[in-house]
Amino acid sequence: MAGRLEPHLEALRRELRASDPAVLSVLLALLAVAITFLIWRFIQSRRSSRKAVLLLGLCDAGKTLLFARLLTGRYRDTQTSITDSSAVYRARNDKSANVTLIDLPGHESLRLQFLERFKAAARAIVFVVDSVAFQREVKDVAEFLYQVLVDSTVLKNAPALLIACNKQDVTMAKSAKLIQQQLEKELNTLRVTRSAAPTSLDGSATGGSAQLGRKGKDFDFSQLPMKVEFVECSARGSKGEEGDADFEDLEKWLAKIA
Repeated sequence: MAGRLEPHLEALRRELRASDPAVLSVLLALLAVAITFLIWRFIQSRRSSRKAVLLLGLCDAGKTLLFARLLTGRYRDTQTSITDSSAVYRARNDKSANVTLIDLPGHESLRLQFLERFKAAARAIVFVVDSVAFQREVKDVAEFLYQVLVDSTVLKNAPALLIACNKQDVTMAKSAKLIQQQLEKELNTLRVTRSAAPTSLDGSATGGSAQLGRKGKDFDFSQLPMKVEFVECSARGSKGEEGDADFEDLEKWLAKIA
């Protein structure tokens, strides 16, 4: 095949060498445009194949109520999930913009199993935090978030990440700023302890699949390959069951990534 093509390739080389420099410049410009277009189409096709927004978090963080409120606008009593739930979410101001919301169980024995199943399809992740219970759950929250952030598939695809600080209708709720600061501190501690962990019998490190953040610097979320944002929200809303949920910033974020 290469031998048969060689005469044609050589003829093309002679034509290019003999061409007017202006014509050659136009051809090169067109070639650059074509390559750029093909790269753009490849990126778009990869992005369009990932339409899922995963709702993650510990048990009782409010993921399932957020899921229901986003889809129906109505309050409903929920219980701890033992399986996933999914539905198409359409942005409020642009019904043509949509993603698939997937609510994943938060129980410790189930959450990584379900993350493994859906992580490759994730365009974005909403990590829901109970702002009221955060102070006593911070280590568990950081542990789960760490496992998400060092996952090789998550790092490769770099889905947008939103930390949704839920239950802001309660007086004792911690602010998004404080939650961010405490999570960065705990994640930095986890990174140090995991990097110092001994290797397992098969020779792999027990500290996870990747280094979190930048080596030699205290961890902060700006070091991650994905964009990370924090919002305050309330699935119940300030008026409780009879009122509307308070998650305008969450809805704006979903519309942006849809």
